[in-house]
Amino acid sequence: MSYRAFLAELLMAECDDRARRRSERRIRAAAFPREKSLRAFDFDANPNVDPATVNTLATCEWVKKGEPLCLIGDSGTGKSHLLIALGTEAAMQGFRVRYVLATKLVNELVEAADEKQLSKTIARYGRVDLLCIDELGYMELDRRGAELLFQVLTEREEKNSVAIASNESFSGGTKTFTDPRLCAAIVDRLTFNGAIIQTGTESYRLAHTKARASQPAAGSTRARGGCGVLTPAQARLMRR
Repeated sequence: MSYRAFLAELLMAECDDRARRRSERRIRAAAFPREKSLRAFDFDANPNVDPATVNTLATCEWVKKGEPLCLIGDSGTGKSHLLIALGTEAAMQGFRVRYVLATKLVNELVEAADEKQLSKTIARYGRVDLLCIDELGYMELDRRGAELLFQVLTEREEKNSVAIASNESFSGGTKTFTDPRLCAAIVDRLTFNGAIIQTGTESYRLAHTKARASQPAAGSTRARGGCGVLTPAQARLMRR
């Protein structure tokens, strides 16, 4: 290899390493609670989720356009998995991403308002390219919490993307946001020009647990065959 070719290889390796480290920093900054990837999502276990739709979302064109994404379904249907996996894809492609639980976000906004730091907090959440809000709908929000969340969504409206995972359909949104007019305004901002994925009602985790429980224990099978492993007490009796 010539000196020039060697130098080119060295520079390419350095660029690749820097890109990898930047991706790792963005993923850490997103504060995901655990690692999830699209490759690990079991589409066969949840036929409600269209792989083609998810693969299109993985290009992150919707993040570039500042469009929202809503993942709606019952617990255990893969909402959080998809939310984290798509957020990770966005971080790897150079977008600034932030993950937060809905209740944690509202509590942080309430504390910031009490400490007269609300504008700074809303601006901080407004700067990221993709804000992932998980578990929206699990807890009822009072009017103040809903109003503060509405301010964050308004700050990001048609500029930066918001992705949510919720167990509550939009028709039942008033269970989370008690004020009907405020609920309608929030739903409008979460759905305008956005994608909606319904993950269904059948829990993959529950089905997986039931399938494992229905399998006979290996020890019971051996016992029925008469060739199980002896316990220490049984071994002592045999020796006697």
